[in-house]
Amino acid sequence: MLKPRQPVPALDVPLARGGRWRLADQHPDHFTMVVFYRGVHCPMCKAYVTELERLSDDFAAAGVVPFAVSGDDEGRALRALEEWELERVQLGYGLDEDSMRAWGLFMSKAIKEGQPNQFNEPGLFLIRPDGTLYASVVGTMPFMRPPLRDVLETVLWVNANDYPARGEL
Repeated sequence: MLKPRQPVPALDVPLARGGRWRLADQHPDHFTMVVFYRGVHCPMCKAYVTELERLSDDFAAAGVVPFAVSGDDEGRALRALEEWELERVQLGYGLDEDSMRAWGLFMSKAIKEGQPNQFNEPGLFLIRPDGTLYASVVGTMPFMRPPLRDVLETVLWVNANDYPARGEL
C-alpha cells in the first residue's frame, strides 16, 4: 500500500501524441495529478477524462500538472484522443500489470465485448514535486470517483493553508 509522505513508484509510459511521459520529469509548482482510467471502453472514464480536459487550465493555474493513463494499447489511446476530443490532457497508455500493482490499483477481467482482457480500475494520485504521495483515491469499480471540481477546490485550499499530507501511519 502506498503511504502519504513516502515516494511513489516510477511511472514512465508512452504518450498518445508521441514521446514519453515520466513522472520523474514533472516539475509542478504544487502537485502532479495522475488519473488512472480504465480505458477507452469505459463511458465513465470518458466523462471523467473529458472533465479533466475542461478543467486542465484551472488545474495548471493551481500549480497542478494533470495526467491521465491507462493500460490501453496505442490504438485504443489514439481512439480516446479522437473520440473524447482531447486537446490539452496528456494521455499515456501501455500501463503494464506490474505498474498497476505497484500503484495499488485494482484490476478486472473483461466482462463485455470491447474490453481488454485485463485492465486497471480507476485511481487518482496527488504527488508532491519531491515524488512523495500527498493523497490518493483508489476504486474497485468505475463508480465513486472524486469529482474533479472538488479535487481542484481542495488543492486550492491545501495550497493556501499549507495543509500537510495525512494518513502516513
